[in-house]
Amino acid sequence: MARLAAQLKVPHRTLRWQGEKPDRGLQEAAREARYALLAAEARRVGAPALALAHTRDDQAETVLFRMARGSGLAGLAGMSAETARSGLTLLRPFLDLPKVRLVETLDAAGIAYASDPSNVDARFARPRLRALAPALEREGLDARGLARLARRLARADSALEAVTDRVEAELVTVEKSHAAIAAAPFAALPEEIALRLLGRCVAAQGREGPVELAKLEVLLAALLAALALPAAPFRRTLAGASVTVRRGRVLVSTAPPRRPIGTIATNSSAQKAPVLGKTGPRT
Repeated sequence: MARLAAQLKVPHRTLRWQGEKPDRGLQEAAREARYALLAAEARRVGAPALALAHTRDDQAETVLFRMARGSGLAGLAGMSAETARSGLTLLRPFLDLPKVRLVETLDAAGIAYASDPSNVDARFARPRLRALAPALEREGLDARGLARLARRLARADSALEAVTDRVEAELVTVEKSHAAIAAAPFAALPEEIALRLLGRCVAAQGREGPVELAKLEVLLAALLAALALPAAPFRRTLAGASVTVRRGRVLVSTAPPRRPIGTIATNSSAQKAPVLGKTGPRT
């Protein structure tokens, strides 16, 4: 790549992922490290965008990968041709282009390219999914079809997000210490909209990172069950957010930090209890 950049008179710099590497989730960690390195370099040189070479085949693999992991609509919509991330715009100009066409174009132009050996390493999930491609194509589930599915799901996800925007404006009040949702209209919402609205509030108030969809679904089911009962007490935590029901409102606030396992609260009776057999009361 450095040689090609020199021929094209384009500035070039090789970025390396330094430090310890995880034993599990190596490809996911490497992907995050690549984005972090590229974003830092883009900011260093003042570039507002990164151009990435993802193809239709990459999109198909992403859809299959996320499907296998139980992603919701947003995940199954795959990658977008233009995405905001880390203050930059990610551009994917080849996203609807078959990988074979990109490779043939490079070969015809005599342009060298790198092949990542991990792309055929069966220890990783994506290469195993990639190996299924011929069998899936024979059943009609080719990269073109999966990319088409991603576009349709992206369209549906966008519509649902627009509806959730309107519902959030109508039902959610953000106060100093929490977000409040009017309980009765919330309980009457279509489940998908209620799920997205609750997820937004938990993500905004929580302190423990992204909200897992499966856990959010469990929380919503418990919350709706509680709202169906008169004056039923409710308190749950998820992703560092606390969800309670009080006076006709669902309150979502930041949960107190968790104490390390084995510690005792300073006002706990356990701290004051005598040790039997040593200083315990006599009988």
